[in-house]
Amino acid sequence: MNIVILGAGTVGTSIAKQLCETQHNVALVDSSRSVLNLAEEQLDVQTVCGSACDAITLFQAGVQSCDLCLAVTSHDEINLVGGSLAKAMGADRSIGRVFNPGYRDSSTFDYRRHFGIDRLLSLEHLTSLEIAKAIRMQSLFAVENFARGGIEVQEVAVEAESPAVGVPLQKLDLPKEVRIGLVMAGKRTFIPGASDVMHAGDHVTLIGTRDKLEDVKRLFEHRLPPKLKVMIAGGGEIGYNLALVLQRGRFNTVLLEADEERCEYLANRLDDTTVLQADVTRVAELEEARVGKSDVFVAATGRDEDNIVCGVEARELGCGRIMSVVRRPDYANVLERLGIDVAVSPREVMAQQIVGLVERGPVIGHSSIAGGVASIWELEVREGAPVTKAPLKDLQIQDGLIAAIEREDFVRVPGADDQLMPRDNAVVLVPSGKTQQVLRLFEPER
Repeated sequence: MNIVILGAGTVGTSIAKQLCETQHNVALVDSSRSVLNLAEEQLDVQTVCGSACDAITLFQAGVQSCDLCLAVTSHDEINLVGGSLAKAMGADRSIGRVFNPGYRDSSTFDYRRHFGIDRLLSLEHLTSLEIAKAIRMQSLFAVENFARGGIEVQEVAVEAESPAVGVPLQKLDLPKEVRIGLVMAGKRTFIPGASDVMHAGDHVTLIGTRDKLEDVKRLFEHRLPPKLKVMIAGGGEIGYNLALVLQRGRFNTVLLEADEERCEYLANRLDDTTVLQADVTRVAELEEARVGKSDVFVAATGRDEDNIVCGVEARELGCGRIMSVVRRPDYANVLERLGIDVAVSPREVMAQQIVGLVERGPVIGHSSIAGGVASIWELEVREGAPVTKAPLKDLQIQDGLIAAIEREDFVRVPGADDQLMPRDNAVVLVPSGKTQQVLRLFEPER
């Protein structure tokens, strides 16, 4: 594939390195010649010096014939304008990185659609989802990411005396706004069919709207399970996004932040999270916050060194599980020896996400989930594709689950009577080994 990357910073060059290793043709655009010279020494890439918002620069980089343009500079507005220009000039797909969460929130204004960009990605949001996956295990957060927040994913444990035990799924009378995505039964994880039966101890992942999810969960639980106590150190965008994700589940979440003004900002936006003003680099303040009583401690400040130090201190205070955000790759080798259980690198998370976008045909992006048991695919519905020929109930998609449909300005969970239309985007859950059978339904018939 021919790929143009706008921005040759740490994120842009790490993505370029991974794409070069998989034999893609990469062009790097940056306004700094010295940065581009350094990239040329390390990578087999074409470089173009100039503004990512300049049409002439983009033309020299070849966006008019590229398969994918990635706007990943450190400035949101440049990424929006540059990604929009690239798409208008002929790029098959255009992806923009944004920091400001308001740009991803389509409830007030849809920036993605306005600028004609296929996807907006937040490094901080993706990092928080990766941490949440490690906490919640089932890893279906890719659905929420692809569906742009229009639906939610929650996991429940099937209890022995709940109404769902021993009943085939087709007889549970689930509302049309809810789907069961995955079932984890012992060591086996699978996408259930209509005749599958739930047993006590199974873990079920539900996909749907928040109000309907609360109703459906009562089918699997007859009493509320104990909440896991999660302590987040750092109220930046990663900590904030992580708290947002966790407060929709069964967690007692406490967020520690040193800046008083930021604490007030967070408290006004996090309804079910306790926000405490505390300096996480001071042991006395960690003790006062009762960090040692938490089940999970997540170090998500803006500095790697602070994350490592407060993670070690939390371990010493008795916290059960330690997770840390670490940006520098050379720290990776020492983390396990320091007692940090899970380390998440924002650059690696972004690179993994980009690899999922390097696809041809109707594929907009994909992500492997549940240890490779299945994948989440975001697919463009094209004119003449078999999926547009009949309602979903008549398509007999036995090897996949359409979890969400994006149409114009809204995202929802489809019902059996819904029919996909050209220019829709569909989020599809597919078991490993069944990908091609499902993707063929989205390819236009010749």
